[in-house]
Amino acid sequence: MMSVSVYRLIVLDRDGPVPVYKQIAEILRDRIDSGELAPGNPMPSEAQLEAEYGIARTTARRVARELREQGLVYTVQGEGTFVGDQAAPRVRRKKPLYQEIAEEVAQRIRRQEFKPNRAIPSEKALMKQYGVAKVTVRLAVGFLRDQGYVFTVPHRGTYVSSPDNWPQD
Repeated sequence: MMSVSVYRLIVLDRDGPVPVYKQIAEILRDRIDSGELAPGNPMPSEAQLEAEYGIARTTARRVARELREQGLVYTVQGEGTFVGDQAAPRVRRKKPLYQEIAEEVAQRIRRQEFKPNRAIPSEKALMKQYGVAKVTVRLAVGFLRDQGYVFTVPHRGTYVSSPDNWPQD
């Protein structure tokens, strides 16, 4: 028996009258209607939409907003956008995404990739590295701050704390 792979060729009309974000929202709507994106499952992240469709972050956000307005998805701050309505059980990560990011940054601090009294990467750099929204990065940095790994100086940045302030294993 021969195995057949199906590839979907998606061509966006970037010069036509229908905005690109509406075209992408329609593609995702079709994926939801077909069951490929099932209720409770996460939608592709902003970073995934950027990479897959060659769009800007603001366009990816408009796609999510369009689908929310159509009642097809909902967003949980710091966790992502999910198919269906909020009453539907969602497939959760073992840990919230912001905690996973914070733990990875904490490991880098412990390995001394980021040294005490030196800045950690900026919000923009972390957003780009992890493909997440600003609020997710801010939650991660807040988590690191609460644990004692970092401190923030307004209008300057976030810096690695002295190892004396870090949680003991």
